[in-house]
Amino acid sequence: QLHLTESGGGSVQAGGSLRLSCVASGLMYSNYCLGWFRQAPGKEREVVARIYTGGSTNYAASVEGRFTISRDNAKSTLYLQMNSLKPEDTAMYYCAAARFDCTITGYNYWGQGIQVTVSS
Repeated sequence: QLHLTESGGGSVQAGGSLRLSCVASGLMYSNYCLGWFRQAPGKEREVVARIYTGGSTNYAASVEGRFTISRDNAKSTLYLQMNSLKPEDTAMYYCAAARFDCTITGYNYWGQGIQVTVSS
């Protein structure tokens, strides 16, 4: 079992930066693939970025080149560095983990979510 807690959200003007953190409690953190998802009002939840146990990453096209996902297994912490933020990045952001199924639908541990608001 993993318990995930996000921090670092808030409000920023367009073009600004934020860094989200997600601390995990539980065993064998390094064996989990991890991801950031987001959900804007009236929209479905979408994947933002994922990082696998070996460190490889992938990103949604909308954030490629602006966002960077990373993990520190020693600290059981996942990060999302968000640069050049746009109003359309406004959403509730969730960190998530999966032990065996690392496809987009396989994430079964979720944080409570944290709000990111980007004003124009």
